[in-house]
Amino acid sequence: MPLYDKLSHPIALIIFLLTLSLPVLIGFFTLKKTKNQSDFFIGGRAMNKFIVALSAVSSGRSSWLVLGVSGMAYTMGTGAIWAVVGVATVEMFQFIYIGHKLRAQTERHGSLTILDFFESRFQDTKHLIRITGALIIIIFMTAYLAAQFNAGAKSLSTALGLPLIVALLFSGLLIMIYMVLGGYIAVAYNDAIRSMIMIFGLVVFPIYGLVKIGGYNVLLETLYRLNPAHIDPFSLGAGVIIGFIGIGLGSPGQPHIVVRYMSIDDPEKLRVSTVVGTFWNVVMGWGAVFIGLLGRAVIPLASDLPDKNPEMIYLVLSGKYFGPVIYGLLIGGIFAAILSTADSQLLVVASTIVRDFYEKIFRKGKDIDESRKLWLSRAVVVLTGVVAMGLAYIAKDLIFWLVLFAWGGLGASFGSAIIFSLYWQRTTKYGVVAGMVSGTLVTIFWKLFLKEPTGIYELIPAFLCSALMVAGVSLITQKRALFDKHIS
Repeated sequence: MPLYDKLSHPIALIIFLLTLSLPVLIGFFTLKKTKNQSDFFIGGRAMNKFIVALSAVSSGRSSWLVLGVSGMAYTMGTGAIWAVVGVATVEMFQFIYIGHKLRAQTERHGSLTILDFFESRFQDTKHLIRITGALIIIIFMTAYLAAQFNAGAKSLSTALGLPLIVALLFSGLLIMIYMVLGGYIAVAYNDAIRSMIMIFGLVVFPIYGLVKIGGYNVLLETLYRLNPAHIDPFSLGAGVIIGFIGIGLGSPGQPHIVVRYMSIDDPEKLRVSTVVGTFWNVVMGWGAVFIGLLGRAVIPLASDLPDKNPEMIYLVLSGKYFGPVIYGLLIGGIFAAILSTADSQLLVVASTIVRDFYEKIFRKGKDIDESRKLWLSRAVVVLTGVVAMGLAYIAKDLIFWLVLFAWGGLGASFGSAIIFSLYWQRTTKYGVVAGMVSGTLVTIFWKLFLKEPTGIYELIPAFLCSALMVAGVSLITQKRALFDKHIS
């Protein structure tokens, strides 16, 4: 039976369509709460600690977790867990140490974006940081957004039997509708609800699968017969393991994640958010790995999967194990995961264009009516969504290449700059710009020319180079400034 035949069941189809329409209903609910630009971009700094925790986890994991990690586990076995370990560990510390200071300082400076914070922190009246950072965000984030649209379209296409272009248009339009209505508030509430659907799919699903296959020991025995390396998490080699753990270095530099910390109503409550967020990060990560392992045991040959693609194992296994009703909810969970990142990224691109370029550079010093800023923000959401859909269709075979590339580029460009800016008083604006530019260039160069021969994920060398440049250039320019002041 084709997967989409199960969704022809009336109840299954209703559940699936309700899952898809829920974001739009929340968008209408939050429409009246979105009164100005601060509400649209960071929820007016009034978000609940549990909403922030679930939203941060949900927006950070997306299709990479549900499709990507389960596909990696199907291909390489238990070694895929290292990709989850790195992200969960870094984000645990990030909630407390980066989140708390960033929330306090952005409120003090009245910052709505991370580039607002940089400019205020370093009194960059010439907008050097803002222009550099905005260009980097637009390049990497648009690619990231396109990858999410692409993943959503492929999931819908596989689940419903739709042509890819139809599924892509549907995915993009759905996101843009509720984004235009409620902005960040709609995104955050939707993320919290969608994370619960993801939790169901990544907790109940693997537990049920283990029971069906005969238990944990049977799973291990089956995997061992197929390939003993599948049950050895250290079989990948030190280089690959370090590369997987290094994925976590990208978290501090993701604007769509760190903006969650800026939106909480009280920075002291981030400690509770840390516990909640870390718990679900770990649980969902393990769930995705187990789904991949179950898939390898049940369907040993990748040639038996749609398009011979291991990333479709979640879809195939849920169709094999569950009836139409549960299947409809689980497919809705995949789409929920994808939406939870795509909408956040769309909001970051819109805030960069409207706030960082239009308002702070092109219309600098001029009063802009709050209703006009809100209208422009909504218009840019639509325009950016259309561009991302076009890129998603053109690059339809490069989903996770784009995800890891964009994750690495943003993480290397902004991660070290944010950490140094919050914790090292000697950081200068020239150091931050040098870190951003070097992180971007090393990511691109390593990805194109050095990743294959070295086997090292580009984020790791790019992040380290960025950190060295922030520190080194800051020291040089600080000494130069002190020398010039002494001479004068």
